[in-house]
Amino acid sequence: MPNKKLIEVEGLNISFFKNKVEKQIIKHISFEIETNEIVAVVGESGSGKSISSLALMGLLPKHISKITSGAITFGGTNLVGISEKRFQDIRGKEIAMIFQEPMSSLNPSMRCGKQVEEILKQHTNLSSSEIKLEVISLFEKVKLPHPERICKSYPHEISGGQKQRVMIAMAIACKPKLLIADEPTTALDVTVQKEILELLKTIQTETKMSVLFISHDLSLVSELADRVLVMYQGEIVEQGSTNKIFNAPKHNYTKALIAARPSTEFRLKQLPTISDFMADTVNKDIISKAERIKNHEKLYAQQPLLEILNVEKTYFSKTGWFSKDQAFNAVDDVSFKVFPGETLGLVGESGCGKSTLGNAILQLDKATSGRILYKGQDIVNLSRSEMRTLRKDIQIIFQDPFASLNPRLTVGNAILEPMKVHNIGNTNNDRKEKVITILEKVGLDASAFDRYPHEFSGGQRQRVGIARTIALEPQLIVCDESVSALDISVQAQVLNLLNDLKAQFGFTYIFISHDLAVVKYMADQLLVMNKGKIEEIGDADIIYTSPQKSYTKKLIHAIPKGL
Repeated sequence: MPNKKLIEVEGLNISFFKNKVEKQIIKHISFEIETNEIVAVVGESGSGKSISSLALMGLLPKHISKITSGAITFGGTNLVGISEKRFQDIRGKEIAMIFQEPMSSLNPSMRCGKQVEEILKQHTNLSSSEIKLEVISLFEKVKLPHPERICKSYPHEISGGQKQRVMIAMAIACKPKLLIADEPTTALDVTVQKEILELLKTIQTETKMSVLFISHDLSLVSELADRVLVMYQGEIVEQGSTNKIFNAPKHNYTKALIAARPSTEFRLKQLPTISDFMADTVNKDIISKAERIKNHEKLYAQQPLLEILNVEKTYFSKTGWFSKDQAFNAVDDVSFKVFPGETLGLVGESGCGKSTLGNAILQLDKATSGRILYKGQDIVNLSRSEMRTLRKDIQIIFQDPFASLNPRLTVGNAILEPMKVHNIGNTNNDRKEKVITILEKVGLDASAFDRYPHEFSGGQRQRVGIARTIALEPQLIVCDESVSALDISVQAQVLNLLNDLKAQFGFTYIFISHDLAVVKYMADQLLVMNKGKIEEIGDADIIYTSPQKSYTKKLIHAIPKGL
């Protein structure tokens, strides 16, 4: 007997308005969610996933957007056109939402417990003491450690995974019939991501609520969803059971989303992108084991470019007015070598010391002890002028390109500025020509020179960040989580670009990420960090196929495999 429909969307059209010009964003979409069902919506940024979910919650931005036609039927009521007062009764109680970024969704000035209490006060008749007990019970249900302590903590005092659990506790507090989870694991470690998914699945099984799970990662939703909707440019291009979508995708866009994530079984010379699938120009060439061995023999016959010898980074924190400072070793006696033209993958969970080690190599946060040799020279105690020369040779591509670009500078000037500092190019015209050439190399055109960072998408901004880095003609580049916030398809473009630039300019990369699938695809050698120490180091393929340490096995086990 079929399940009863919980919510039904029919012929939904949503338009946005700018300077009295109407632009249709959502184009005649129709779908339904049944009771006790998990439906996933997948697609790239800008495909319309989040806008559709905000419409279900009555949270579309006022004055600049509106539902132009269609119906959203929930519990026999058409939600299109109902009053804000009526929506307030439904929102949080019958339809709840977990937002993508918990740090910006939680109130930084309120304790976590109080924030969950608010929703219970709004929608239940429980007394204050009953509400407090219910919050502790909810925190236990979402498996938060020390629920009483987290109740009294502010959001900045707990980890990203814990913040996301607080958001889940808030969303399920009133036992909603429908839970909308908008990219709830995007910026989380692969192990924390797995825990959050398992938690959502467990809660859904217990409460029989329906879940609308929004993601850009198809292999991730394969482990959770009963059915999948694929969105592209505001339309649903394909929908069906998870098995059907994965094993027999019909639309080229769906095929592209499945293939864009690096395979852990083989290594393609070029990752397929959306445009490759749409134009039917997918390159299926694979890097053979023999090619890889030959390349490694050549790589490791050279002198190392960088040597890290017994490096430690210690931080001190006060535990009280009269107590001694407590030492914490963020990087603990780490040693390894990096060779010219190599990509060294550096993986581990948040807090394992990856970025601290990267900052120590870049001399942005000096090591407490140990030696860092670059081309045989210890760079730990260089003079200011020597350090300035070194800055040109060792560069970084940051995780968040928007935060690392000056919003007041055009892209062209942002790239020109460091070139002037390091005397690259003879005149401004000469430099401008070089910048335009570099912009074209990273897949942008000459018009990007006079545009500002806010005028670009996330993937384009990351290309600008890469252009600024390579303009200095460095030899060693630290990529610090530089693709972790990107869509799967944009991520494929950026990874291809990094590999192309490496082949063209002979770059050496230290590739830092918590995503083992991406690192395995990129890396020659893999270095696994845990609690400041090196857990395991060796050939990326060998470590992935036969990991020696239980921590590495846990990281590999957490990678979404797809069907």
